Amino acid sequence: MTTENTATTRFTLSREAGNIGPAIRRIWASRWAKIAAILVAIPILAYIALWFLFARGLPSADKLLTYEPALPSHVRGINGEVVQTFARERRVVLEYEEYPRQMIEAFLAAEDRTFFQHSGIDYPGILRAVITNLTSSGRPVGASTITQQVAKNLLLTNELSYTRKIKEAFLARRIEDVLSKEQILELYLNQIFLGRNAYGVQSAARAYFDKDVDELTLPEMAYLAILPKAPNNYNRPHQEQRAIERRNWVLAEMERNGFITAAERSEAQAAPLGILRGPRDTVDNVGGYYMEEVRRLLVGKYGEDLEDGPHGVYSGGLWVRTSYAPRMQEAAERAFRDGLMRFAGGKGWRDPGLSIDVSDDWRGQLAAARFGAGYDDWRAAVVLSKEGDSATLGFIDGSQGTLPASAASMPKRGTGTPAFNSLQPGMIIAVKRNGDSYALRSVPEVSGGMIVEEVATGRILAMQGGWDVRGSVFNRATQAKRQPGSTFKPIVYSAAIDGGMTPASIITDGPFCVWQGAGLGNKCFRNYSGRSAGPQTMRWGLEQSRNLMTVRTANMTGMDRITKLARTLGVGDYPNYLSIALGAGETTVLQMTNAFAILANNGKEVKPTMIDYIQDRHGKVIYRTDTRPCEGCDAPDWNGKPMPRPPLRTKQVMDAMTAYQVVHMLEGVVTRGTAQRLRDLNRPLFGKTGTTSGPNDVWFIGGTPDIVAGVYVGYDQPRSLGGWAQGGRIAAPIFEEFARATIVDRPIVEFRAPAGIRMVRIDRRSGRKVFGTWPSTSDPKAAVIWEAFKPETEPRRSIRREQIAEREAATAPVRQAAVRREDDSDFLQREGGIY
Repeated sequence: MTTENTATTRFTLSREAGNIGPAIRRIWASRWAKIAAILVAIPILAYIALWFLFARGLPSADKLLTYEPALPSHVRGINGEVVQTFARERRVVLEYEEYPRQMIEAFLAAEDRTFFQHSGIDYPGILRAVITNLTSSGRPVGASTITQQVAKNLLLTNELSYTRKIKEAFLARRIEDVLSKEQILELYLNQIFLGRNAYGVQSAARAYFDKDVDELTLPEMAYLAILPKAPNNYNRPHQEQRAIERRNWVLAEMERNGFITAAERSEAQAAPLGILRGPRDTVDNVGGYYMEEVRRLLVGKYGEDLEDGPHGVYSGGLWVRTSYAPRMQEAAERAFRDGLMRFAGGKGWRDPGLSIDVSDDWRGQLAAARFGAGYDDWRAAVVLSKEGDSATLGFIDGSQGTLPASAASMPKRGTGTPAFNSLQPGMIIAVKRNGDSYALRSVPEVSGGMIVEEVATGRILAMQGGWDVRGSVFNRATQAKRQPGSTFKPIVYSAAIDGGMTPASIITDGPFCVWQGAGLGNKCFRNYSGRSAGPQTMRWGLEQSRNLMTVRTANMTGMDRITKLARTLGVGDYPNYLSIALGAGETTVLQMTNAFAILANNGKEVKPTMIDYIQDRHGKVIYRTDTRPCEGCDAPDWNGKPMPRPPLRTKQVMDAMTAYQVVHMLEGVVTRGTAQRLRDLNRPLFGKTGTTSGPNDVWFIGGTPDIVAGVYVGYDQPRSLGGWAQGGRIAAPIFEEFARATIVDRPIVEFRAPAGIRMVRIDRRSGRKVFGTWPSTSDPKAAVIWEAFKPETEPRRSIRREQIAEREAATAPVRQAAVRREDDSDFLQREGGIY
């Protein structure tokens, strides 16, 4: 047998792609490979660490897609013009396409010339900033791109730190992934703060040049581009040269980047700066009590800022349409202040009791002081110094003036010494320009409120809640609860007519007492004069404002019916006490004026409103006072059919004929009663004066078929106005001045009687039906008048012309003697409304 040697065979498996393991091990064995791997890993690990430390809690950039900056709210008046703006940040938002090309290029040259090339971060700029900050100890230098500034302004805080810079970088990359370059620039140009409370370029253009962005010249655009970094360094007169140098640098950068030619740069650099001394308001900003009340309503409905919701007053960009009538508001303010001045005239100068420290920022303190001068030609001033026969005054705008002693010679109230002697440095006073100097003025202590309302709609056309809202924001027209006095009497007689009485019903004007219980005993009422006139018609009692007739009527009618009607008319919720019939229950001018508007509207409900509708920043109506549907009202063209009208939704809160009968009697108050001074206005007017006990407050409420106004005058802490004070002497003249400025130019409209009213000739003293003669159109105190009656309620008894003539002849000597003893007007005024 043959033995054979067999060799051992070894097999090794390998991948077809080749054996890379040994190759990797050979490369890793190299020292340079390890160094390279570490260098690559360091930035990756650093990025991961930075992301975990800073980027995880950052806000999402996606919300910038729906970002809406804080915008001011604008208020329009009844004619559609903007009259007020509520803003903490002056801003107007434009789209990218609305910005001029050179405006964009100016900001790119000044802030970020490589904006359209980088991806949100300027790495070379960051490196230069790091080196600068490491080698200097001053304020850290930034290298923020426009994208980073958007991230800081909209998503981060203004914290000055490297941490914020790192967060900016992360957010900038995210923003670049979400928004286009044009969208980023639009956000930037609309958001950036440029000084003078201007946020965004359009607002800054108005603040500095009173122009829109498309009206700016090249040097003006370049000036705005220098403002983002330090707006307060370039907007004052003493900084003009510094601003010009910086502006010219921007122009040079624009030329270097090819945005403008050398000739354009040279011409623009030669131009003066041309900025305004201070920002100009493009809106009148009428302010006053009316706009303060609108602001209160809006804040109560939507809040103030973004945290309160999307429609905050100072951030939501609302467009508010109101019933504010500029001409009527101006007339109401003037008439009301004139009335207060007439009352306070001759009582000497009143020290407002306000003072500031003139050694430290007196301008700021004066601006913040709760003091309102009132009239447009009066100014709030502070006494800076006083030497010899003159005092130096300071004003809010920083200017100064002189008050000579001769212009402050009126006596100080309560003393016999001239007011000038009482002036001390730091005192805040009111003055009026008098040639080259100023004269001292006295702001009345007495105050009050006034409302002007449209009868058919309840829209408030004007409102004055005191002397000046800058001195007191308390609105006495809507917030002050006062006793209305005799202006409440029409409600009493309305309830009585509903109960079956008529304007010709005979009521005894004589002593009247009621038993109030064992503890209180008898309560006896009286007229102001202490006299009584015996049986008289209801009309006469209302015209002459007789208290005894009113409480007797209330007692016969039932106080429960009267207080129920007062609640229905929105005047107030009162207990069933007889004193309420004489106006002892508290209410506001707004509530009483609206009740008279319901009377003039033939008993149809009207609710006082100031806001017609509200639109959001996009123009969508989010609130309407009138919510009635109106099919076809918004049709693009007329279809040949009758004009579409919304359905009537007014509620009849009292009988229409009753309302007209009371209004017809209140016309007599103006014709021959306690408000007869208004007769000279020569138009249909109704109204009622009122004077409360004390007398503490005086009232007048009345108007035409279209407009009703109400006014009261009194001290904030109720006290007597003086024994001579009467509604017809103090409050009615305020309405008269207002009416002469506004109402007398309007078409003459008669009060319209509702269907069913019967107009009957009666003797106005006896209330009996008259035959054989007609009412006089020329004699306001004629014996025969037209009276309004409901069907089947006119008087059954009659009186003939001969009987009236006999009565007039018999009483003529007595009436002539009375005229010789006292003025008839004074007598009528004295008889009105005191309880």
